Amino acid sequence: MFKTLHSVDTEYSADSVEWCVQDERHADYFACGTYQLMEGEQNSLRKGRIYLYAFARHTGALERLQCIETAAILDMKWLPAYCNDSGPLLATVNALGQLEIYELHADHQLQRRAQLTLPENTKPALALALDWRPAADGAGLQLLVSDSLGHVHQLQYTAQAQLSQLCAWQAHGFEAWTCAYDRWSTQRIYSGGDDCLLHAYDLRSGSSEQPERIWTNKAHGAGVTCLLSHPEREHQLLTGSYDELLRLFDTRAMKRSLAELNLNGGIWRLKPHPRRSDLILAACMYKNFSVLQLRDSALSLLGAYEEHSSICYGVDWAPSIDELDHGQRLHMATCSFYDHKLCVSSVDTKFEM
Repeated sequence: MFKTLHSVDTEYSADSVEWCVQDERHADYFACGTYQLMEGEQNSLRKGRIYLYAFARHTGALERLQCIETAAILDMKWLPAYCNDSGPLLATVNALGQLEIYELHADHQLQRRAQLTLPENTKPALALALDWRPAADGAGLQLLVSDSLGHVHQLQYTAQAQLSQLCAWQAHGFEAWTCAYDRWSTQRIYSGGDDCLLHAYDLRSGSSEQPERIWTNKAHGAGVTCLLSHPEREHQLLTGSYDELLRLFDTRAMKRSLAELNLNGGIWRLKPHPRRSDLILAACMYKNFSVLQLRDSALSLLGAYEEHSSICYGVDWAPSIDELDHGQRLHMATCSFYDHKLCVSSVDTKFEM
C-alpha cells in the first residue's frame, strides 16, 4: 500500500508538515517545521526551521526550495492568498509564543508579512496549535491559537497584513494542546487540553473577553491532542487523545461517541484528504502513521506506515489523486521527531470508494 519515495534528514527534530492546498498552482508545495532544544549552561533555547519543498509527483522529484531559521515550530497552516496577485500564506506558531505569517512569492520563496507575540499574563507560553477560517464579514481571516498555559486566543489578519488579537481566555488548567473552528458554524469553536477536557464555545454569547462555554465533554482518558471538524459531514467531530482512542462525535449529542477506534498510540494530528474526505491520516505518536476510512459513522483502519522510528508528529496529504487501473494513487508527507526524518510516500488504494 505504501512506497517511500524520499527520506530526508531534517537535522532538527521534525514535528509538522503541511501541504499547500489553497490553489492548483501551488499543489506541489509543502512545508515542514522543526523543533530543537539547544541545551546551554544557563538557559535552554528552542530553535527551529521552516523548510519549503516542491514535489513533482509525475517525475517523483523532490526539491528543497528554502530553509528559514526561526524559533521552534509547533504547528503551521496554509492560508488562502489575500488577493489574486499574491501567493498563498503560511501561518506558523512557535516556542516564543508567536504567530507568524509568510507569503509564498513567485520566486518560490517565503517572506514574512506579519508577526504577533501572544500577550504574557504570568509567564511566557509556547504557542502550540492554530486553526483559521475566513472572517465572517469576508474581510481578512480569523485565527485561533492555543498555548502551553491553557489559553485560547482569537486573532484577526487583514489584507493589509495587520495581525491583532480579538480576545483570549483561560480554557484549560494545563496545556491547551489543540483548538479548532467548527467548519459548519461560524460561531462555534472547540479546544482540547491536557486536563482531559474538550470544550465548545459560542462566539455570539459571553463577554467581549471570553465567549460562552456551551458544553464540556469528559470522555477522554488523557489529554485531548487534536480535533477535526469534518469538512463534508456536518455535526461530525473527530478527536485524538493521549489515551490512544480516535473518537467520532455528533456535536448535537455529546454524551457518547458515535464510534471509537484504538490506534495504539497517542494521536497528535488528523488530516482528511482534500479530495477524498472519507480518508483520514492520523499521526499516532508512539506507533506509526495510520490511514483510516470514515464511512457513515464507522471508522476502520486501512493501513499503517511504519518507516519512522521516533515520535510520529507531522503528517499531511498531497491534494492530488492519480487514477490507476486497480484503484487510486495518493501521496503523503510524514515527519518524526528524534530521528529528524521527513518522508514523502505514495499510497495505493484498492478499497471501495
